[in-house]
Amino acid sequence: MRLFLLKSKIHRATVTHADLYYEGSITLDMNLVDAADMIPNEKVQVVNNNNGARFETYIIAGERGSGVVQLNGACARLAAVGDEIIIMTYADMEPDEAKTYQPLVVIADKENRVAKQYRLGENKPELLHI
Repeated sequence: MRLFLLKSKIHRATVTHADLYYEGSITLDMNLVDAADMIPNEKVQVVNNNNGARFETYIIAGERGSGVVQLNGACARLAAVGDEIIIMTYADMEPDEAKTYQPLVVIADKENRVAKQYRLGENKPELLHI
């Protein structure tokens, strides 16, 4: 048996652009992608904290340091510029690995810079009010 677990997430990212006619998915600042141990073309689940929408898509590399979080194509209809989203990746693991794996969490500030980075299961971080 294998288990499908949270690998990493970017929490509190702010949507900066939405382009219904762009061929693609979610364009992310590569600083956020790297900080969350994600890679371009990786499948992600996105949750919109403002309206509850959930969807799956893939990462497109955005300009490093730009703060871009752009929804492209059909998913552009699921969030408005300024909405707060969570971007998550998952991994398929053997049960023994899954029991000890600690997902990586990146908290973004309002400009989509890395405000905090930690592993779930470590000492509980202070709650942030960004």
